[in-house]
Amino acid sequence: MLTIGQLAAYAGVTVRAVRHYHQIGLLPEPERDASGYRRYGATAVVSLIKIRTLADAGVPLSRISRMLDADPAAFADAVRRIDDHLCQEIERLETSRKQIAQLTAGHSLALPPEVVAYLDRLRDIGASERMVEAERNGWILVAARWPDQVREWIPAKLAQLDDPQLVRLYRVLSEIFDSDTGDESLLAEAADILAALAEQAYRSGDLVVGEEAHDDLPYDLLDALAVETDPRAERLVELMRDRGWTGWNRMERLPERPD
Repeated sequence: MLTIGQLAAYAGVTVRAVRHYHQIGLLPEPERDASGYRRYGATAVVSLIKIRTLADAGVPLSRISRMLDADPAAFADAVRRIDDHLCQEIERLETSRKQIAQLTAGHSLALPPEVVAYLDRLRDIGASERMVEAERNGWILVAARWPDQVREWIPAKLAQLDDPQLVRLYRVLSEIFDSDTGDESLLAEAADILAALAEQAYRSGDLVVGEEAHDDLPYDLLDALAVETDPRAERLVELMRDRGWTGWNRMERLPERPD
C-alpha cells in the first residue's frame, strides 16, 4: 500500500495534483488506516496513471471522469471530439502566430500587408513619420469598417502616388505636422492642392463611389481623428470650404455662392 507521496511519484504527478483530483471527485480518496494515513492500492495507481495520461493529452479535467467510465465506442467518440477541438485550437494559435509576426515591425498593427506597403511608399515619397502615423491610424479606422474592400482600394491608391501634386501634398502636410506653428501659407497650399485634386477627380468621375459613401460614421471618425491628431486640421477644412469643397475625406462640391 502506498502513501500519497509514493502514489504521486509512481504515477509521475505532484502530491498537490493528487489532492486536487480528490477535491474535484476525479480520484476517490481512501479512508485513513489505524495509523492515521491514507493508503492507496494498485487500482488507485492505475486510475491516476489514466488520469495523468488523459490530462497530458489535453483532455479537460471535466471530461476525464466520463471518459474513464465510457465503453470503447463512447471513448473513441470523445477522443475524436477532443481532437477536433485541438485542431481548431492549433489553427487559431497558428493564426495568432502570424499576427504576432506581423506586429514585430510595430507599424503593421491592425492593418493588412497591402496597407503596410502603402505606408512604406509614403515614406519613399518624402512623407514624415508623423504624417505616416496619422495615415496609419486613419487606415486602421477604414480597415476595421471595410476589411474586404481595403485590399481592392490599395492598387489605385498606390497609382495615385505617381501624381506630383499628391507627392507635394504629402510633403506639405508633413511640414505642417512637423512644425509647432500654424503656417498659413502652407495650409493654403495644401488646400489649393486638395481642391485641385478634388476638381480633377470630380471631372473624371472618380468621386462617384459605392455604398461606402453613404456610411457616415467612418468619415466622421476620420474627420475627428484628423482634428485630434492636429487641431490645425479644422483650419484646413475652412480653407477647403472657401474653395468650394466640404473637406478631404469625402470630398463633396458645395453649392456655388450667389454673387
